[in-house]
Amino acid sequence: MSLDCSTGETPPLAAIIDALDDPDCRAIIALLETPQTAREIANETDLPLSTAYRKLDRLRDAALIAETTEHHRGRHDSTHYVATFDRIDIELDDDREFSVDLGRAATQSLELRERLRQQ
Repeated sequence: MSLDCSTGETPPLAAIIDALDDPDCRAIIALLETPQTAREIANETDLPLSTAYRKLDRLRDAALIAETTEHHRGRHDSTHYVATFDRIDIELDDDREFSVDLGRAATQSLELRERLRQQ
């Protein structure tokens, strides 16, 4: 199982704010210190599975979570989700434009890969 937590492009500030303004999305983020499946997330948050998937899509589009797929021989693959940030910085730059930086600890990617490998 592998997880790509590369920073890439930061999504628009509005996408991040909208996701964080949603109480269900915040509840999901709180669960994702360790990788979880959508079913586990739905059960923990008391959300219908379809709603959990919509919230996960919203969080993924805002680059606040990452997903990885574990391939099982002879069985269905399983997708796990994990939070990809440890801080969010919003600044007003010299041009009076807002900029956002999703802080990711340098070792976070390695730790996530290790956690996923141990599952």
